[in-house]
Amino acid sequence: MRKKFAVPLIVLGVLLMLVGIGQRTFWAPPETESVSVDPRSSEESAAVTVLEPELLADYPDGVDITVRSEQPFTLAVGRANDVQAWVGDASATRVGPGEDGLSLTVGTDRTGITAPNPAGSDLWVVEKSGEGELSYAWEAPAEGDWRILLAADGTAAAPTDITLSWESDATSPFAVPLIVAGALLAVLGLALAFLRSGSDGPRRGGNRSTEPGTEPSGPQPKDTQSKDTAPKDTAPSVSGTTSAFAAAASGRRRPAFLAAAAAAVLVAGSAPAAAVAEDSAPRSRPVIVDSQLTRILDSVAGTVQAGDAAKDASLLAPRVGGAAYAMREANYAVAAKSADHSAPVPVAAETLRTQSIGTAAGWPRTVVAVTQGKDNPVPHALLLVQDSARDNYKLVSAVQMLPASTFPQPPAADAGADQIRTESDNGLAMSPQFAVEALADSLTVPDGSQKDTFAANRFSEDVVKFQQQVQTDPKNEFASNKFRHAADPLATYALRTDDGGALVFGYLYNSFSSTPKEAGDTVNLEGTVYEALTGKPSTDKGIDVLHGEAVMLYVPAAGGTSQALVVGASQELLSAKLK
Repeated sequence: MRKKFAVPLIVLGVLLMLVGIGQRTFWAPPETESVSVDPRSSEESAAVTVLEPELLADYPDGVDITVRSEQPFTLAVGRANDVQAWVGDASATRVGPGEDGLSLTVGTDRTGITAPNPAGSDLWVVEKSGEGELSYAWEAPAEGDWRILLAADGTAAAPTDITLSWESDATSPFAVPLIVAGALLAVLGLALAFLRSGSDGPRRGGNRSTEPGTEPSGPQPKDTQSKDTAPKDTAPSVSGTTSAFAAAASGRRRPAFLAAAAAAVLVAGSAPAAAVAEDSAPRSRPVIVDSQLTRILDSVAGTVQAGDAAKDASLLAPRVGGAAYAMREANYAVAAKSADHSAPVPVAAETLRTQSIGTAAGWPRTVVAVTQGKDNPVPHALLLVQDSARDNYKLVSAVQMLPASTFPQPPAADAGADQIRTESDNGLAMSPQFAVEALADSLTVPDGSQKDTFAANRFSEDVVKFQQQVQTDPKNEFASNKFRHAADPLATYALRTDDGGALVFGYLYNSFSSTPKEAGDTVNLEGTVYEALTGKPSTDKGIDVLHGEAVMLYVPAAGGTSQALVVGASQELLSAKLK
């Protein structure tokens, strides 16, 4: 019997080993897999090509994206809703996942509308330029849904020759078990052959004369064979590997499917978690990530530095607007007529002290960064606003923090700060717009109804002190001097702080009017900046002087007894005109 089993076991073992080795070599699955978009699959060209979030979500471990185009193009990565907002009504080729997980779907929005050039947009977390062929290793920059935008210049046809490739999850799970099982079978066959040749004599003797004491030796080979579990031990291992192979095969074609397979196996444990996820509200996210903020600050600071160096306001236009533009434009104009006029406070991109990033899904969007460069004696709060998806952030307010002031604690960086409607108190002690107007009133009438709204601060003290000095100066006894502060309702912005209060930016117009009291009286301008601006050493008609005052306030949450705070302020002479 041993002779009948030995040779087949050896042959079977060798065959199994060969098959196992083959699965690790010439039968091994490919190292990578890919799926492509046929450039001819789109019936007509479009201004942009968009890789949809459903497609990118199928590759949680990342995927290599190769784009081919004969003309220069831009690849941009952005939040899904940001990319969609930027694309708007422009014609777009949209690439999504196929139903079988092995193909891509392609559709075109045939609007015939072009788009601007996407290069340089602040919306993009990642931006790459290419020509001919560009490879990009996609990984989600952060949590949430993402889209990838491809475009030439927004007018020419966008690239559609796209290939997605990833490392294959396919393995040869039977290879090692086959090699091990084959080796065991071959060794077992050799052992049986060896035992047979060594026990021929006793077996023949036993057949001629069997004694009762030797009977157990007859069945022993059968017992030995039945107790030999080496071949059977491989069966559970092979069976277990078969199950793993099925899951891996599913994941190999589309990595995200692996999670679906696991969810199906653990459905009882997953159901409660799914219920919790459905009940929870979507978490708000900051509108930009750290790399975007760094890039934006570098661009803003570079633009402002160029404008300051040339004293040319037109150079500021791409990155400066609102009050910040008005104040710098005025500074350049005054400096052109008065050489000793102080230069504006420099804007620096670093060192970044703190930041408060808005979470608004729509526009306008608000970001606050507090920086302090080597030429900034105190921290500088920069208010950046993006008016629409296709606009870049602009510096609309630059405010120096006051001595001994503390920047209000913003919410956690990964949560972002809610943008607050300026006309609503929204859980605050007062609405942001009311706070700015109250400050204006307290400066115009220091002992009026708003005198206790704000805690004592250096800015208010200096402004009120200057106004009182002008009013009481004996040199001005023949002039009637009036001061008035008014809030610009279109220049107020507010972000929620960590304690439920609000960080508020506002802009005030500080107007000063000096008029002779009686006929024959004059207002003396000699030696002042007003003489340089008006070209007159005196006037018998009077003069109107206008300053801009950018302020940063803190409004406490409702229900407390704390006063509002003036955290920062900057002032600039805007104009001086004779009556």
